[in-house]
Amino acid sequence: MSQSKFATKALHEGHDITKTQGTRAVPLYQSTSYVFNSAEHAANLFALAEPGYIYTRLNNPTNDVLEQRMASLEGGIAAVATCSGTAAVSTGILTFLKAGDHIVSSNSLYGGSYNMLKSMLPRFGITTTFVDPNDASNFDDAVQENTRLIFAESLGNPKLDVLDLKAISEVAKKHKIPLMVDNTVATPALLKPIEHGANIVIHSLTKYINGNGTSMGGVIIDAGTFDWSSGKFPEFTSPSPSYHGLNYHEALGPAAYIARIRVEGLRDLGGAISPFNAFQIIQGLETLEVRMQKHSQNALELAQWLSENDAVAWVNYPGLESSKYKALVDTYLPNGQSGVVTFGAKGGFEAAKRITDNTKLFSLLANFGDSKSLIIHNASTTHQQLTPEQQEDTGVTNDLIRLSVGLENIEDLKADLQAAFDSL
Repeated sequence: MSQSKFATKALHEGHDITKTQGTRAVPLYQSTSYVFNSAEHAANLFALAEPGYIYTRLNNPTNDVLEQRMASLEGGIAAVATCSGTAAVSTGILTFLKAGDHIVSSNSLYGGSYNMLKSMLPRFGITTTFVDPNDASNFDDAVQENTRLIFAESLGNPKLDVLDLKAISEVAKKHKIPLMVDNTVATPALLKPIEHGANIVIHSLTKYINGNGTSMGGVIIDAGTFDWSSGKFPEFTSPSPSYHGLNYHEALGPAAYIARIRVEGLRDLGGAISPFNAFQIIQGLETLEVRMQKHSQNALELAQWLSENDAVAWVNYPGLESSKYKALVDTYLPNGQSGVVTFGAKGGFEAAKRITDNTKLFSLLANFGDSKSLIIHNASTTHQQLTPEQQEDTGVTNDLIRLSVGLENIEDLKADLQAAFDSL
């Protein structure tokens, strides 16, 4: 399967029909726990001496298919699924960072991630310096002696800035720290950060991967390319008191990080995905490639139409010929630029709110990546807890409206927005 193309992997990776009674669909294993063959068998499982299932907080056959499939699509060695994208970020960080450690992060982040790094993690002694990601040297300049992670989004939400991942990865390599990239907006159908130097990839599976607004999930994918024995991460080279003295790097080599995510991160932080949600997400994942092509097509056409509309002050979409990210798009996103479009409403804050109130096909809600089109005014909702300065850093202006362009007929979407504009 490793040599198969993307669409084939999305449909088949991780599911061995000979082990599931010939089921063509991935079975749903809705069980919390699993019967051991013997006391010795149980002891071996807990000691990681043999593979198998213990408890669904740690692993589950349905979840395993999803994890294998996502690892394969992103080009990683293994993956761990979580209950949400936020859980993937927090578990991915807290499993190996400690009090006194420092993160360098892009300032162009989903509001929840920005808030976690800015407000929550400092309570645990982990601080973050936010930088403008449009110049990779900003990451380099912000690295401190105690920096242990560089964090960024491949396609910022809602700023939609396209990052030069290769250049940022060179900074991470220079300082011998891992690069973690949230690839939720782009998805592996359009961009694979590992191919450009990322060591860890994060997703909210709730968005495009699922694609139907029914289930929450997240995933952490390990490229298996980071050397945890550099000396900066003694947690991986010293006996772990949390797992009977296991030396992760010595025992597991390239898989040290993702193994620790499972046996300590899921065990102790508890952010496991439910098998039912994993099952639902697998159904969406099967059609990801074709959906992302259509999302991108619709978004580009709508962005072009908005650019010529009298009610619109500005439009931001990386696929536009006028985008300042055009050169980076040609390098990183040549096959589509996802389905998120932002624009500014003439009339500012109040006009933007009225537009979101008056659409019919575009549903006003706090999500993106659904097959159905969505709309939101970020300054009054998802980013309202941030200061004006923080909102500006994350790309949220008072007039900004974020569209998640769905799979509807494009003419119907134009008509829906025009009716909302006409209502002003």
